[in-house]
Amino acid sequence: MKPIRTRTTRAIAVAIVAGSLALTGCSGDNGGSKGKDESKSQKDAAEQQDPVAYGDVAASSGPAEEIAGAKSGGFINVYMQSDLSHMDPGQIYVSDAGQFSNLVHRGLTNFQEDAEGNLTVVGDIATDSGKSSDGGKTWTFKLKDGVKDEDGNVITSADVRHTIERMYSKVIFDGPTYVQSWLSGNDYRKALPDGPYKGKHLPDSVLETPDDSTVVFHFDQPRPDLPQALAMAGYAIVPEKQDTKEKYDDAPAALGPYKIAEYKPGKSMKLVKNDQWDPKTDSVRHQYVDGYNFTSTIDQASQTKRLIADQGEAKNAIQFTDPVDPAQMSTVIGDAATKKRTIQGYQPYVWQLTFNLDRVKDKKIRDAITYAIPNQSMVQADGGRYGGEVAGGLIAPTLSNFDPSYDPFGKLKKPNGDPAKAKELLKEAGVKEGTKLTYAYSNTPRGQAQQVIIKDALKKIGFDVQAKEIDRASFYEQVGKLDNPYDIYMTGWGQDWPSASTVITPVYDGELVADGASNYSHINDKQVNDLIKKALTQEPEEAAKTWEQAHHRIVEEINPAAPVYYSKQIQLYGSNIGGARYSTESNYIDINDLYLKQP
Repeated sequence: MKPIRTRTTRAIAVAIVAGSLALTGCSGDNGGSKGKDESKSQKDAAEQQDPVAYGDVAASSGPAEEIAGAKSGGFINVYMQSDLSHMDPGQIYVSDAGQFSNLVHRGLTNFQEDAEGNLTVVGDIATDSGKSSDGGKTWTFKLKDGVKDEDGNVITSADVRHTIERMYSKVIFDGPTYVQSWLSGNDYRKALPDGPYKGKHLPDSVLETPDDSTVVFHFDQPRPDLPQALAMAGYAIVPEKQDTKEKYDDAPAALGPYKIAEYKPGKSMKLVKNDQWDPKTDSVRHQYVDGYNFTSTIDQASQTKRLIADQGEAKNAIQFTDPVDPAQMSTVIGDAATKKRTIQGYQPYVWQLTFNLDRVKDKKIRDAITYAIPNQSMVQADGGRYGGEVAGGLIAPTLSNFDPSYDPFGKLKKPNGDPAKAKELLKEAGVKEGTKLTYAYSNTPRGQAQQVIIKDALKKIGFDVQAKEIDRASFYEQVGKLDNPYDIYMTGWGQDWPSASTVITPVYDGELVADGASNYSHINDKQVNDLIKKALTQEPEEAAKTWEQAHHRIVEEINPAAPVYYSKQIQLYGSNIGGARYSTESNYIDINDLYLKQP
């Protein structure tokens, strides 16, 4: 993520924390029968580890394959408990905005998903997933004919150049940084501090547009993952003529099948068909419904209650990124008809209690807090076995190098913590009874329920916890500030594509400590940094061992973030919604295939 609200726009089987955002409630786990789909397991997660294929021109050509039985017409109602974190593509690194992006924005590439959840990177506005040369250091993309923005402006290579270059400017502070740093290094902003806004550009030796339909990326080392990085919502196209800088976040121009007709910040948004979108250029998206009515004032409990009742407008409604309310889970799972209207999947997110290392400097204190956390209780507050599983490390079960036995803090044996061990460590550290600790949390049902659990657990080992509530939509922005006033905060992270590089690099690379960056703990360890650099130059099999070494050092020898739980998803939809399925690409309901059974 980002903001589960989980960070990462893409969490495969990828954002950053809120009701369901992760950078994304409360009752016991009393649900249902022991059917095979009772809740998703690590076996289901392992099925999401398959490598992503790169598609050719044929795979990238539209229109998208028709959904059996799909009908056209009507509006789908979208339930959300708060506003979108961002709508400007360059700022999008959170799951809710990533869902929105696939309706409105388009990038050079995108992920195409089959009925079994297998993923292929295809050309979106590009003709294919890209052609590499020079040993993978150079990537060339040709643009499709006929791609236009909502005002009918033809998209050219200049718009792609503009999209990349604007991410160097201070206008953009909250999106992904992969492509910029690959092109210009970790201090990439110095290469073009004003972006393209004062007439300057990156040299052709870095980013080249030899004609209106060709874009060439030049790197100093092989970048085999570029097609996957460019498929992230954060790299969707911002047409040069439409760019309003900071104001673009409130009124972006559409290239996708839908455009914004009306937006009331914090309240509602209406999407209608974009008549400039040509299905012949799009192999991923459909335009079955006439539009979407977003309401961003419906809390998780009310969403669930309405969808259980399945009356009136709720029949045409979906949960966008919020999950079923944990307090109503037994009702949903216990009724066969309601349970049929759910989608379930294992997400790539790991929820962790992040330490601000500038403030919590003693590792013994961090370890003590880690031992004290009642992980299972935290899971219970997020849906029980339908919401997650106790985590031993910071690598999710959806990654191929996941080790289910890895558990340095003994959480699998003592899922509700080890207060005695915690007190012993605090005594060694000389921590006095009543020491204050500031805990920031998101103002969602889950965030509120979990802060009670954290506060109580840390009080039992002697801390005076000062809980500070932050609005869900701005949570990651606030904890992403280097000088934030918080000691600890819950964050969620999922891989941006199936590689540990997209977890360890953005979250734990010391060279990426900056305002707005995803290194929320501010960890800066030379050994970890060196291992990251080493892994990024290795072949996947060899790199996996290096990533594992880096992971072990991070968790065991530094502990910048206490592993809490691996995330799952369960969402409800109305009985008139057709095409509903779990997407291993978005980790939510597949927004591309929906229609109304009776428009």
